[in-house]
Order: sequence, then C-alpha cells, then structure tokens
Amino acid sequence: MDRLFRRVVLVGLENLRIHARLGSGAVDTMEEFLDTAAAQVDNYTANEGAKAYALVLAGLFERQLRIWGRATNVVMPGAKPGREPFRDYLVACADAGDVDLAGGGLGLNLTELFLVANVFRHGDGPSITELREHSPDLWDYERTRYLDLLPPNQEESEQLLLQAVDVVRYAGACGRFWGRADKLPMAALEPPYG
Repeated sequence: MDRLFRRVVLVGLENLRIHARLGSGAVDTMEEFLDTAAAQVDNYTANEGAKAYALVLAGLFERQLRIWGRATNVVMPGAKPGREPFRDYLVACADAGDVDLAGGGLGLNLTELFLVANVFRHGDGPSITELREHSPDLWDYERTRYLDLLPPNQEESEQLLLQAVDVVRYAGACGRFWGRADKLPMAALEPPYG
C-alpha cells in the first residue's frame, strides 16, 4: 500500500491545482471570466480526485485486510467468508492482531475512509447518514472554496468535500494499522505521512 500511495496517489494529489479562494459574480473581461471558471473547475476536479483516491485506498485496504484475516484465521460466525460486514471484520482483525483501534483515532480514520468510499461509490444511501454523523466537517465549507459544478440536485453526496490532507490522513491510518499488526522487530509503526 505504501508504494502505491507514494508513487501514484501522492503524486496525483500533488498535481491537482487548488485555489484558496474562488471568484464569483460579474467580471470585467472574458479573460477574467475564463480564469474564474478554470479555478472553479480545478477545485471541483481536486475534490473528485481526492474522493477517487480515497476509494482506491479503501478498496486496497479492505482487500488486504480480508486476505490477512483469512491467513490468521479470523472468522465471524454466521458470515460467509468475504461477505463479513467490513467494520465488524476490521474490529475482529484488530483484536486478532492486537491492534488498538482507539489509539490516535486509528479506528475513527479507517471508519471515515470506509464511509467516504461507500458514499463516493454509491451516492446517497445509508452511508451518507453515517458519514454525516461521523464527520460533519466534510460538508462544512464556504462557496469561496468549492462550488458543485453539477446541475442543481438534491444529492447530499455531491456536496461532500474531501481534500488532499484527508487522503493523506487515511493513508497514514492504513499504514499505522499494518505497522501495529506487524509483530516483527522494526515494524514501521508510524508512516512518514498522515
């Protein structure tokens, strides 16, 4: 996961243009109008990119967790292998690996990552309610930072604002989980990001 994050995700995040303040309203020239529109598209694209990268990290982490769980004989009675509810399986795997999910917000960050991925993948649904309760700050922003470029709609999921710093935090949580699950000497407990 570390190599994918450093070589692909982090590089991609660094290439996204983000403008600290977006303009709106009347402008004096066509050039100013086009610059304003380009900045709005840049910030919208950065948000979509961050959500897509979060989905990639969530998918990879879940796949690795399920492989590791099966290898360490983590079984959830009544659940078909590979169909265990992710958050319950995460707790079972953390228990099996003696990983403290409460320490440093590890479990909170992994849960947020999983919910963000579900919301990005499926749009409005049960995960949107859970994510709003879990991380209401992901909807707290000014129109001077982000404008939804889609035609007006009622989709709460389209108002979710994810930033590069969130993706880095999620990658750090994934790295910390695996560092704590690794019982060999010199395990990397703290990745140099997130």
